[in-house]
Amino acid sequence: MKTDGNANERRKKRILVVDDEADIRELLDLTLARMGLEADSVGTVSAAKSLLREHQYRLCLTDMRLPDGEGLELVRYINETCSDLPVAVITAHGSMENAVSALKAGAFDYLSKPVALEHLRTLVKSALDLPTNGDSNETKLGLALLGKSPPIVEVRAMIERVARSQAPVHIGGESGSGKELAARLICEMSSRRKGPFVPVNCGAIPENLMESEFFGYRKGAFTGADSDRDGFFQTANGGTLFLDEVADLPLSMQVKLLRVIQEKRVRKVGSPNEEPIDVRIISATHQKLKGLVDVGNFRQDLFYRLNVIEVGMPALRDCREDIGLLADSMLDRLAQASGIPVPRLAPSALHALKEYSFPGNVRELENILERAIALLQGDTINVADLHLQPTLTESVDVTGSPASLQGYLDEMEKKAILEALQKTRFNRTSAARLLGVTFRSLRYRMERLGLND
Repeated sequence: MKTDGNANERRKKRILVVDDEADIRELLDLTLARMGLEADSVGTVSAAKSLLREHQYRLCLTDMRLPDGEGLELVRYINETCSDLPVAVITAHGSMENAVSALKAGAFDYLSKPVALEHLRTLVKSALDLPTNGDSNETKLGLALLGKSPPIVEVRAMIERVARSQAPVHIGGESGSGKELAARLICEMSSRRKGPFVPVNCGAIPENLMESEFFGYRKGAFTGADSDRDGFFQTANGGTLFLDEVADLPLSMQVKLLRVIQEKRVRKVGSPNEEPIDVRIISATHQKLKGLVDVGNFRQDLFYRLNVIEVGMPALRDCREDIGLLADSMLDRLAQASGIPVPRLAPSALHALKEYSFPGNVRELENILERAIALLQGDTINVADLHLQPTLTESVDVTGSPASLQGYLDEMEKKAILEALQKTRFNRTSAARLLGVTFRSLRYRMERLGLND
């Protein structure tokens, strides 16, 4: 009985190595053995497929070029026949296009030749630490991303799929659509769930501080550097770095970010040495990155490195059937936080919410309900309690009178201010800088537009 248990334990820790170079197979086998793992080593795609049909593995390591096919063929085969098995590819040095192609095809991660043993050990540990209970992930996703509409069902499935990879992910979607929530869910359902999650708002960091903020600095590197300090990359080591509003990075910083992603090493400001980092990057922006690439405001090579896997968060107006469910959940949570009974949403109020355009998406829905609860007299939220803002088309009269023009201009100004506040996490000083106005001017404009409520 004891022997059977040991055999099962060995199977749980068995790795498949596919490479036609005997010295590479020997190196990988020796390194894995020192980690307490056993390896089956073969040199062809056909031999690998044969072993995959006969045995269960925890990880597959495959070279990209094999005598009877490509490593990509094996990646696709594994994804189709045993999707729970992570597969990592080994690429020639400098072949980033092959690595990106493999990640897009569903590879867990990649290694470059010559294989760095520290990277190999990190990759293997990450693969072995992947969660195996799909039901709990599905439950977690369902609780965090409520809804039964097709766009929400699709994005939940996508998040669950990309969580099992180490590939860079770019999350697109309008402001307030839940991009950071999606990033946190990807992290929580991945092998990095025990590591740090470091969110960074790229639009809120002054350009002259970016390098030291991202990469850290050594004592004495510049005036005011009184001690060594880690940057975002060092803080996120072993976990996930979330670059929100990545489109706001200046071109000079984009070059440095690209190099760090490719080399997996960073150098602190004022340090002569680089240090290895193990970070998964998830980026997000409400802007269209491809459009920024086309006009030269975003580097194409960085775009392809960040946009390996794309997750699109749907706008709330595309998920109107979920508004009732979302509103009920938010009301429960907000009422509990305020220590009051949960108010009822009148049918007419729910209808008004379903008809509303929600330019601020889920975040705006929560703000509307939070304000309604704070000002509510009674136990029922009616249409008047929602204080829904008219859309631009509603605020401009077709006659084009001066009054309607002012209303249109006010709405445009309000939209610009709200976007700046969201980018800077409602830091008014940073928002004023982003808008090119003084803090006093911003405060006056917010008061005039009723944005201080």
